[in-house]
Amino acid sequence: MTADPALTWAGPPIPVVGIGADGWAGLSERSRGELRDCAVLFGSARQLELLPDEVTARREPWPSPLLPALPGLLADYRDTHLGVLASGDPMFYGIGVTLARLLGPGSLRVFPQASAASLACARLGWPVAEVGIVSAVGRPLERLLPELVEERRVLVLSADAATPAQVAELLRDNGFGPSALTVLEQLGGPSERLVSGIAGTWREPPGDPLNIVAVTASAESGRTRLTRLPGLPDGAYGGDGQLTKSEIRALTLAALAPGPGETLWDIGGGSGTIAIEWCRVHPACRAVAFEILQRRRDQIRANAAGLGVPDIEVRGEAVAELAGGAALSGPDAIFLGGGLTTPGLFDHCWSRLPAGGRLVANAVTAESEALLLDWSAAHGGGLRRFQVYRGEPLGRFTTWRPQLPVTQWSVVKGLSGKTSRM
Repeated sequence: MTADPALTWAGPPIPVVGIGADGWAGLSERSRGELRDCAVLFGSARQLELLPDEVTARREPWPSPLLPALPGLLADYRDTHLGVLASGDPMFYGIGVTLARLLGPGSLRVFPQASAASLACARLGWPVAEVGIVSAVGRPLERLLPELVEERRVLVLSADAATPAQVAELLRDNGFGPSALTVLEQLGGPSERLVSGIAGTWREPPGDPLNIVAVTASAESGRTRLTRLPGLPDGAYGGDGQLTKSEIRALTLAALAPGPGETLWDIGGGSGTIAIEWCRVHPACRAVAFEILQRRRDQIRANAAGLGVPDIEVRGEAVAELAGGAALSGPDAIFLGGGLTTPGLFDHCWSRLPAGGRLVANAVTAESEALLLDWSAAHGGGLRRFQVYRGEPLGRFTTWRPQLPVTQWSVVKGLSGKTSRM
């Protein structure tokens, strides 16, 4: 969501005031004054109930679902002295982020309180800068999975009272049953409460819906270690065996060079390995996987959810999607892992790749390799060939079993159509 010119705010900046579980008593005098001056206040029903009668503004609970209604709602109140209540720090997974994107930051004046994460770390004695944070509010809980390594501390921002039990179940189902959990409810308020236990034996009934879950990860003995680094074991993926093998996958991700917030197009997704490991590198990375077969598209979605990146967008055959004008996020990088000989595929991809974008293509057949040679001659870049051997038993001994050799072309699209070597 980006700033909408149609919603340009003509009046004074909208005060967006963070309020904690301690309510009115915890607000600064300046925040109180801003709320007193408003004619209309938006917030959740719980937040609005925290205000005293001296705040005379008309109180309007947010509609549900919020995001589709928000642009029209703001347009209706364009000429109103409008204010917004938010939980804690409005710019920490809060409504302030959405409003800044929609209206532009100059249309807001934000008054933050301590965030739930800061309060939780203060109670637990955890260093805030070293703690992973995952939001389950309107987001898949599976996003917690890439954060899980031994002794890693993670805070989960709960959607409601059911979230703690869901966190415990997710941990149990993924080999982290020994992990320690602490549920912190109503932080900073008079009803603050902490409940601790172990994920594998968690039986606590649902408590207060305003809570945050603290996780200290601990894996079961023998569980395969899965980190954010590329090159996960091939056995971490389900499917029909159509996947880029782990060694080549690590080399391919290194060539693609994912950065926070960047988007990958994975052409010929197979089992989704490249798109999945691109997204696991950083929570802000995004990917679109193109795959012609429905059963493999289903498998990509299952693998993505199981490995903690369920937001990957899965599309059909690439040429059909791109020629049909599908609305897609523009790529920062493109991986061609399948269908290289499909007529028009490279031209469609190259035309949609912006200047400075990276393209990496892997070939295992002579016909595909010939195309890489032609594209390299036309556009520059670098060519490499990889040969991987794996040790396998041969009777009582060990032999080296060669994998198919892979030829890789990698290129950065330059300004004015020129290219540079990677």
